[in-house]
Amino acid sequence: MRTLRVGLCAVALVSLFVTQAHAAKKQQAKVGKQIPDFTLRDYLGTTHSLSDYADSELVVVVFLGTDCPLVKLYAPELQRISETYRERGVTVLGINSNRQDPPTKVGAYARRLGMTFTILKDPDNRVADIFEAERTPEVFLLDKNRVVRYRGRVNDQFGFESGVGYGRPNVTRHDLIEAIEELLAGKPVSVPSTRAPGCIIGRVPKVTPHGDVTYSNQIARILQKRCVECHREGQIGPFPLTSYEEVLGWGEMIRETVDTGRMPPWYANPQYGEYRNDPSLTEEEKQLIREWVANGEPEGDPADLPEPRQFAEGWQIPEPDLVLNMSDTPFTVPADGVVDYQYYTVDPGFKEDKWVKAAEARPGNRAVVHHIICFIETPTKGRGGFRRNGALIGYAPGMQARQYRDGAAVRIPAGSKFVFQMHYTPVGTEQQDLSSLGIIFADPDEVKYEIRGGVSGNMSFRIPPHAKDFVVQTNHRLRRDTLIVSMLPHMHLRGKSFRYEAVYPDGTVEVLLDVPRYDFNWQLWYEFKEPKLLPKGTRIRCTAHYDNSEDNVYNPDPDAWVTFGEQTWEEMMFGFYTTMVPVKKETLKTAAR
Repeated sequence: MRTLRVGLCAVALVSLFVTQAHAAKKQQAKVGKQIPDFTLRDYLGTTHSLSDYADSELVVVVFLGTDCPLVKLYAPELQRISETYRERGVTVLGINSNRQDPPTKVGAYARRLGMTFTILKDPDNRVADIFEAERTPEVFLLDKNRVVRYRGRVNDQFGFESGVGYGRPNVTRHDLIEAIEELLAGKPVSVPSTRAPGCIIGRVPKVTPHGDVTYSNQIARILQKRCVECHREGQIGPFPLTSYEEVLGWGEMIRETVDTGRMPPWYANPQYGEYRNDPSLTEEEKQLIREWVANGEPEGDPADLPEPRQFAEGWQIPEPDLVLNMSDTPFTVPADGVVDYQYYTVDPGFKEDKWVKAAEARPGNRAVVHHIICFIETPTKGRGGFRRNGALIGYAPGMQARQYRDGAAVRIPAGSKFVFQMHYTPVGTEQQDLSSLGIIFADPDEVKYEIRGGVSGNMSFRIPPHAKDFVVQTNHRLRRDTLIVSMLPHMHLRGKSFRYEAVYPDGTVEVLLDVPRYDFNWQLWYEFKEPKLLPKGTRIRCTAHYDNSEDNVYNPDPDAWVTFGEQTWEEMMFGFYTTMVPVKKETLKTAAR
């Protein structure tokens, strides 16, 4: 993977690769271990023992967690394997060893995900310790003598390398199925061990919770400041982190994602610029999390808890003044295949110009909504038609809602319509979605600056097959003094890094934004702490790097020539930016103060 930050990042990545290599070596050593008989109860209270399945030729044991995103993604495949191989003497057993998952929750998620194979509850992690299981979902294939012959991932389609992880369009190796077929044919397993990405099992701590760093006194404040905007009910976070009961069991996972820089998501090189919306943890905050987890995640005195942050239910922005659904009826997303972009036009009935100070595109079904773009279509004077006039707001995983500075707003001309561009990604089961747009209006008398958009882009490139570092560059010359507010780099799955530079009229160059490790899963706006004044004649130069090689785990097809296109297996190269323009006679120099 590409580096996240200069300097410290390189050290972190070396450490990560060493850790992964060590984990693979550990897993290799565990293959060949005989698993003794064990007894657990399922979520209904019925007792099951491994010896109950003595007639089974093979037993697949998979460790599961109710809120792990990869478990949800792999659930259909695990169910298919269970159904397909049952008649051939293969039994699939699920085991939940998370202390944060009570039996009732285990039962509910099994029914919701359609998993009909037996799922057992391991309340004290005893069985997880026997297997030396570490993640969910992690699979163990046991032969007739209940010796581990394969351990690791289900297949190579999904993983956690960075951010929210990745999903290949197609499986390139069905590791578990290959191992089952080889054993059933009387052959040794050709690849007995793979690294299983996923969520760390939430074990019962082996130390009595202790220490001065507690959830109530320090950790809750960090989570409120950095995490709960997304990790709360109805938002993108796969599990909420708004109470001690919700956080319990996730400590090791929180520590890992913080230490590796996966969370909170932020990819700007700190060497250049300061940003108003930077969610990065300080080193002191990281150390508090490490100490709290090492000390057994003590709760502390609930009287020390901070006041909970208040949010409008279901929204990142405050309660909207206007909510518009994309249509009257939901769109049905098929179980698989490619779904063309869907477009929905909505007329809000604006009889006069409107000023928007905050907006949010809200997916109705986050599992299948890849992205939303809400375009503005304005009426053409005297011609009776409409023309597309930029976008008001977009949604993609990790993209924040837009809330502009005091006195700044987007103008929506009277008679305008909104066009929802919907990109859906099938997830293995038929789904429905009804997404919406929320708007907060500004008082026109209080608006001093109009928010406008711009782009520096390239649509005429061709990336060769197997190119590890293909460079595309574009220049956009400013025709007037411009007060730039924020930037959003946009590429697709082969995107590697992106940089914005200001090339001033005198030839000097300033880096405005450097994203050394671009992650398509997180479409982030980078908003300057203070707006940046660029004089007339300045060129905004954007430089994008692409990795079309086999080393890029996101790459749909390293053998393909890649050109510009809307689908994710094609590519884009856009450096979006927003500006502030005075609507009265204030000068740009005054606005920049």
